[in-house]
Amino acid sequence: MEKISLLLDEDVQLSLGSALRRRGFDVIHAQELDRKGIPDSEQLSFAVKNERCIFSYNVKDFVLLHNDYVELEKKHWGIIISKQIPLGETFRKLLIFFQQNSKDSMRNKLKFL
Repeated sequence: MEKISLLLDEDVQLSLGSALRRRGFDVIHAQELDRKGIPDSEQLSFAVKNERCIFSYNVKDFVLLHNDYVELEKKHWGIIISKQIPLGETFRKLLIFFQQNSKDSMRNKLKFL
């Protein structure tokens, strides 16, 4: 079971990436890649190209993007969305999420944290 590689959207706390990496997860943040201010559609395209699932607090836009992908029969490596919650809670929920999901299980899926 291959682990999820994750791209954190720019609206997610930067320190979350560091905390997850310390636990051994393959996580990058949009800000670390100088991708701040880039439209969500381009962030998702970047994630797809790099075989990464994307995590964002931008629920509305990523639900719409997922629906567009489904309609156009485009593939992605997963979208995880959540309402804005405290960093510690996000971290705990993502640790559980990583235990319960794999790269393949997230393919073309939209999941709420």
